[in-house]
Amino acid sequence: MNEHPQRLRASELEESGEIGINDADNPTMGEIIGARFHRRDFLRGSLAVAAISAVIGSRALEAAPAAAEGDVTSFDFKELEAGIDTNHHVAEGYETQILLRWGDPIFPDSPEFDPLAQSAEKQRRQFGYNSDFIGFFPIDNSATHGLLVANHEYTNEELMFAGVGRQDTKENPFAKMTKDLVDIEIAAHGGAVVELIRSGPQWSVVKDSKFNRRITADTEMQLTGPAAGHERMKTSADATGARVLGMINNCAGGVTPWGTWLSAEENIHGYFIGALPEGHRETANYKRLDLGKPAYAWGKFHDRFDVSKEPNEPNRFGWIVEIDPFDPDFVPKKRTALGRFKHEGAAGIINKDGRYVIYQGDDERFDYVYKFVTERTVDTANAKANLDILDTGTLFVAKYNADGSGEWMPIVFGQGSLTETNGFKSQADVLIETRRAADLLGATRMDRPEDIETSAHTNRVYVMLTNNDKRKAEHADAANPRADNKFGHIIEMLPEGDDHAATKFKWEVLVRCGDPSIAEVGATFSSETTKNGWFGMPDNCVIDSKGRLWVATDGNNAKMTGRADGLWALETQGEKRGTSKHFFRVPAGAEMCGPFFTADDENLFLAVQHPGEFDDDKNSATFENPLTRWPDFKDSMPPRPSVIVVTKKGGGAIA
Repeated sequence: MNEHPQRLRASELEESGEIGINDADNPTMGEIIGARFHRRDFLRGSLAVAAISAVIGSRALEAAPAAAEGDVTSFDFKELEAGIDTNHHVAEGYETQILLRWGDPIFPDSPEFDPLAQSAEKQRRQFGYNSDFIGFFPIDNSATHGLLVANHEYTNEELMFAGVGRQDTKENPFAKMTKDLVDIEIAAHGGAVVELIRSGPQWSVVKDSKFNRRITADTEMQLTGPAAGHERMKTSADATGARVLGMINNCAGGVTPWGTWLSAEENIHGYFIGALPEGHRETANYKRLDLGKPAYAWGKFHDRFDVSKEPNEPNRFGWIVEIDPFDPDFVPKKRTALGRFKHEGAAGIINKDGRYVIYQGDDERFDYVYKFVTERTVDTANAKANLDILDTGTLFVAKYNADGSGEWMPIVFGQGSLTETNGFKSQADVLIETRRAADLLGATRMDRPEDIETSAHTNRVYVMLTNNDKRKAEHADAANPRADNKFGHIIEMLPEGDDHAATKFKWEVLVRCGDPSIAEVGATFSSETTKNGWFGMPDNCVIDSKGRLWVATDGNNAKMTGRADGLWALETQGEKRGTSKHFFRVPAGAEMCGPFFTADDENLFLAVQHPGEFDDDKNSATFENPLTRWPDFKDSMPPRPSVIVVTKKGGGAIA
């Protein structure tokens, strides 16, 4: 483990040695998979001279292919060639439009973007940095007019600011970070609501829209649910424990049937400096979330981000935030009933009994998969009646059994190990320390659970497991050879009786990722997957109106796989189950985020994060020297994270 502060950006989670801090002895997902699948299949392909061969371990995961079922579903597009260069690319027959770049004006009075004369005041009137989740809320049920919502996850100071370079360094950390620069970062976090309209093939921003809004790390928010008002949520600025400024590191998310946006706070640990007094009650709590390795200098200028001055402030982050995009005065709500951890996503489905069920991943090596089941049923006739439905219900954590069955264990104070004997005095305590509660329940330790989506067509749930190269050799044996899981896999789950509120489920490995032509990788894409179709490091995903799965990736690059991140279409049913096709790729240094379809599948919104970024432990990309200057390609402009829309030439549904 490095001793110096290390930026734990979303794009580097698979690289850093400073995460994976779950030391519980619960079974890992690799051990479960190993117990279920045995060495009965031969390894396909031969060793190839490729980037991927330099990073694989000496053993491969060999598993039985999943059984085909249902009708064959085909993605109708000519596959894109995999590769890496300075621009983005989409499959033949499709076109792209860059909708919103970092710094673009979104109000009539917004200043034009000038990277050499930026300020926090300007940034609050402009589109923020590094969009991750994207949602689209139609106006009057239109697929060509609506509100785009976007999370602004985090900032790259070395790409944003001239002459600064990367600041979370061992020697003299944050030396060039001033209060003015920090305040720009705070203003660039959070999210945005932007009205869009399409005329012909082109989309445009409605700058004078009454709905347009920027949410930042300074926006006032309300804490709701069981943990709101608890002593551990109170600070010198908020004696009630019910109000908080801002949301940070908002990664994936979801949209609800009642028209709200759910935004998931993820890697909150890097925003806090300082140390707790010896023996402080939050010491173990913060260690479990890996606080203590600051990636930002905010605490140098704002006391609330210094735990030595505000020891409870971190408890006010790491939640699911609910926002009404159609009400610009809506106070965002942090829904504490859904638990506190490093959230990746909050995709939900109306269960057959009318309750709402939200699936959530905790994006860390060896952490868990969760779901939340509301107590009340969704009122489909009155959207406003559902605005507080997420404040009451039951949070569960998943345990995967070797026979392909699984169980959801309730995270409820007083049940099982969640008692005063183990330091919990209330449901608020349990939710503030959700990770520790899940440890005690014996949940299955997973390989970085990221986005999770549910198909309303099949009721199947798809869990993106990005990777886990920190699993030690002792976790590997003849039945579990993929101990060093660099390329990730996807789990498919089916709730018992098609009831998402049930406590039982069945599970299957849909695909193990990586290059199937290299035997040691042990990838299990179908034999129809081409050399362009395989991918590694599944991250975000989306299901289109036909129930088909699309997977976005984070971590493919010249070093790891010899290709850029992008979007792949993955068959989940029929004879072509496990067949993947390449549709879109990002420019060098970038990560693929989003994605989100309009209801008619004719518009696909994508987010391109941190274009131009690189870090080889000795050199980092900078404002002056990025891998690419996408999307402006001007010497005077740094690379700019952007939101793109993809449409089919001549119109029609995508794929």
